[in-house]
Amino acid sequence: MTQSKATSGTNTGYIIFLSIASAIGGILFGYDTAVISGTIGIVTQQFSLDTLQQGWYVGCALIGSIAGVSFAGSMSDAIGRKKTMLIAAVLFSACAIGCMLCSSFTQLVCFRIIGGIGIGIVSIVAPIYISEVATADKRGTLVSLYQLAITIGFLAAYLVNFLIQDAAYSAAYTSGILQHILQDEMWRGMLGSMTVPALLYLTVIFFIPESPRWQIVKGYGAKAAATLARIYNSEASAQEQVRLTRESIAGESRSEWKALLQPGILKAVIIGSAIAILGQFMGVNAVLYYGPTIFEQAGLSSGDSMFSQVLVGTVNMLTTVIAVFIIDKVGRKQLVYWGVSGMILSLLMIGLYFSFSAAWGLGNGFLLVFFLFYVFCCAISISAVVFVLLSEMYPNSVRGRAMSVAGLALWVGTYLIGQLTPWMLETLTPAGTFFLFAAMCIPYILIMWKAVPETTGKTLEEIENYWRRG
Repeated sequence: MTQSKATSGTNTGYIIFLSIASAIGGILFGYDTAVISGTIGIVTQQFSLDTLQQGWYVGCALIGSIAGVSFAGSMSDAIGRKKTMLIAAVLFSACAIGCMLCSSFTQLVCFRIIGGIGIGIVSIVAPIYISEVATADKRGTLVSLYQLAITIGFLAAYLVNFLIQDAAYSAAYTSGILQHILQDEMWRGMLGSMTVPALLYLTVIFFIPESPRWQIVKGYGAKAAATLARIYNSEASAQEQVRLTRESIAGESRSEWKALLQPGILKAVIIGSAIAILGQFMGVNAVLYYGPTIFEQAGLSSGDSMFSQVLVGTVNMLTTVIAVFIIDKVGRKQLVYWGVSGMILSLLMIGLYFSFSAAWGLGNGFLLVFFLFYVFCCAISISAVVFVLLSEMYPNSVRGRAMSVAGLALWVGTYLIGQLTPWMLETLTPAGTFFLFAAMCIPYILIMWKAVPETTGKTLEEIENYWRRG
């Protein structure tokens, strides 16, 4: 939404409420992505899965995410941001309830795909909604709430998994449905626990208005003005915002896919897609999805592995809080240089642990320290920077389509790493897998160094001119 320079007198509390309500979708994104980590071993045993089937169990939701991303933008443009988020909330609820009650592995996969579609939709629409209701002076911080919400979802899922497993091992249930879903087949309780945040999201979305920018685009100026009047605490300011937004829309040229083939723009699209997909092959999602499995292969008990994953989620969330406050001060590229360098060091140390822990007398504490250091370096660099950078580096006229291409690359990479990690852990061994992740950091940091401009402190027009000059 186009903003005036004057943002004083805004209803900050209301804007924060709208942003948090939308950001709950990020919590569900993180929760649905991370909750599976505690169920992999149990589901593998119950359904006698081989490594490829295990990878499919993890990766099937990402197929849904790819599908969701592909039509989320068009859907939200057609029916509105609010209705699209409601659809995502319904899909999350159906996924959670269906996974809890399913009777076969095929049904389990189908419901995971349904949840994945919800992830893909919310990953596009929730940040858009926040950016369109936020005032200019607070937009960066409020949009970053979505990334923070994802890490909260990760931590919540890890914590719930740990608590369910701990209660199951202590024989807290003696009979009935609770024993079935929380003890005998505890994976049902873990996956089904997402019902609570999903229903909360479904309920809260009913209490927020539609995006005023979408309403103006669709000709609902009066409804947009009513929402803006509540945001700006002024009818006059609301009408001014409606006028400015209409002028902005009138000045926008219709973007065509072929515009992405312009020499400077094509280079930016290729670089952005490379950053998106390479980031997934540096071990990020392997750690988030398969953390407990990796810890168990290192010799930790099931309970200790789950608790270690809770620590991973805690570090991930707290580091994201730090990144939110420093990204505009330190700069995108500097964060990547230092963070990825730390990732390389920690990945090499983890690989050495799996190769020589017995010979060198390295304890599990060594593994956990470098695991957590890896998560810290990742969360403060590539996880914090990638979406900010991608949203800044494309010209206005092609930003939506260029972001769709980069987003598709990111989700394809996420799917591939989710599908291939069990095979790599078995075929390459854990040591070889982490050495490979370390090697993949090298082209990433070279691309950032040689091909990506520093966007911190630059206007979007300055960044656009950089690419168009080739």
